[in-house]
Amino acid sequence: MSVRRTLPQRARTLIGAWCFADHYGPDDVTATGGMDVPPHPHTGLQTVSWLFSGEIEHRDSLGSHAFVRPGELNLMTGGYGISHSEVSTADTTVLHGVQLWVALPEAHRNTGRDFQHYAPEPVRVDGAEIRVFLGSLAGDLSPVRTFTPLLGAQITLEPRAAITLAVDAGFEHGLLVDSGEVHMADTLLRPADLGYVHPGVEALTLVNESDAPARTILLGGLPFEEEIVMWWNFIGRSHDDIAQARTDWEAGTRFGEVHGYDGSPLPAPELPSTPLKPRRRTR
Repeated sequence: MSVRRTLPQRARTLIGAWCFADHYGPDDVTATGGMDVPPHPHTGLQTVSWLFSGEIEHRDSLGSHAFVRPGELNLMTGGYGISHSEVSTADTTVLHGVQLWVALPEAHRNTGRDFQHYAPEPVRVDGAEIRVFLGSLAGDLSPVRTFTPLLGAQITLEPRAAITLAVDAGFEHGLLVDSGEVHMADTLLRPADLGYVHPGVEALTLVNESDAPARTILLGGLPFEEEIVMWWNFIGRSHDDIAQARTDWEAGTRFGEVHGYDGSPLPAPELPSTPLKPRRRTR
């Protein structure tokens, strides 16, 4: 599949507690074969799945069996350890969306497994439609539980539309453009660009510079000041945390079993020969 990793990158590791953003598709999976990710582990994070088109079947070691559909949030909490599989459904023709991760703060890093599903109602503002899947924006509030203050929303701007949205001045924000060309903070963002706005801003103005709708994902959160070590599907605070998680996965402990997937779990890659280094928020 076509995947663009927009976070982390050399210039920026975190936006709030958002630590990972993969922007994938649109891909014609009738030709490519689609998504088929065997059971694999997560620890120290929450996964946020959001689709623009297609459908993905989710199974996890909590016993959840759910479907990811356009405009509907699936949020899975790894905490101490969870495993899951992701497979695009037979009816899917075009698969297109984002896969996002949220780092858990140290106080909640080993919390229990959890799975939440939420389908936000669209909110109309002049020139735009907004779906708030985490946090609050434009008078709408998501009921989904997180462990740090966060914002996640899909904003679709009408052709040549401009909107100004009140935001939390304590947050830093990132805008991922999926389609169209959007001005934010005097910067023109094109498809697959991720724009950043530092804390201290009370309102964001977005301007669609194209003659077609522009679809974006707005992410935000209080600056995450803890150092993290992120490798493969794990987030810890040290190389030893990661090494132990890998050992536990290979031994078949800690992460539970995924039932209903036809195939073997995904083996862990080899750790690098040098110790993994912590990373922290870019100031």
